[in-house]
Amino acid sequence: MDEKELEKMSPVNEDEIAEEKTEPAMGNVSEAAETVADTEKPLDKNLKLMSPTRMVLRRFFRSKLSIAGLIMLIALFAFSWLGPVVYRRWGETETDYTGATDYSAIEMTDGYVQIIVTDNGINMLAKPSGDHILGTDEQGMDIFTRLMYGGRLSLTISFLAVFLTSALGIIMGGISGYYGGVVDNVIMRICDVLMCLPTLPLMLIIGTVLDANHVPTQYYIYLLMGILSLFSWPGMARLVRGQILFLREQEYMVAAEAMGYSTPRKIFKHLIPNILPQILVSMTLSLGSMILYESTLSYLNLGVRIPYASWGTMVEVISRRSDILQNHFNVWGPSGICIIIAVLGFNFIGDGLRDALDPKQRR
Repeated sequence: MDEKELEKMSPVNEDEIAEEKTEPAMGNVSEAAETVADTEKPLDKNLKLMSPTRMVLRRFFRSKLSIAGLIMLIALFAFSWLGPVVYRRWGETETDYTGATDYSAIEMTDGYVQIIVTDNGINMLAKPSGDHILGTDEQGMDIFTRLMYGGRLSLTISFLAVFLTSALGIIMGGISGYYGGVVDNVIMRICDVLMCLPTLPLMLIIGTVLDANHVPTQYYIYLLMGILSLFSWPGMARLVRGQILFLREQEYMVAAEAMGYSTPRKIFKHLIPNILPQILVSMTLSLGSMILYESTLSYLNLGVRIPYASWGTMVEVISRRSDILQNHFNVWGPSGICIIIAVLGFNFIGDGLRDALDPKQRR
């Protein structure tokens, strides 16, 4: 009997045939599943977590007003600090004595002609030209150069005044909010008294006292703005106090109390950093106000004195001479434009920081 007849006679097990057919297929599926499992990563590994600082920066730079404010301030700072390094043709207090010379002729009775030469000496109120980009003022000094040095002084004074005001406000507000009770009442009553004082008349009185004591011109405005800062801290103190009254009852402060930390460490290590966003926004918005304060004091002849320059002093000339206000825009207009740009720039950045630091913002 040959092999073909034996195969026909042997019983066929259909289950074994099915197993033989399905085993290779199931093996391919398991191998494919293992390959996919090896190549795929867990879902949490595909997610990229963003830090709070990065989220704030992302929100800040999405705002067009914030970008505009940054560009304004960067341009002003570059103009004020790098400008005098590049443009050295004239100094801050240097006067141009190459005034125009006038020639007039008078005919005499005997046929002779008398020539009268008039030397003006100072080249004052000159129009913009190659020698003076923005012309000269009534003292014959280059307006473009004084605009750069005036920006240095105005911006520096504003920053110093805001930092001093914020430091006093943070210290007094932190102490008031943390201790409460009698300490809180005393500090808040001091704030009420300081906030009731009229700022501008007070500055006029203090300026007159400083002037009567012959304070040096270069230190006059610094002393005046420092005294102004001593009367301007209650707003920051109230802001800090309100936030600390809320934060001092949180769980991490209870833990700090249990750890035995000192009071200064609890205030300045745990409480103040948690209200830093609100402080930064308030400081940024205050910078624009300080620039206006300095300009107002200089306009009232209580700020920087000639021959030194500030933006307010350069505008002050129109209060003394109406002809310059009407006919010489180049003397007072550029400094006024710089004041507007600085105030708008600080306000735009302050608004951008306020929106970026708002935890309710989701966009």
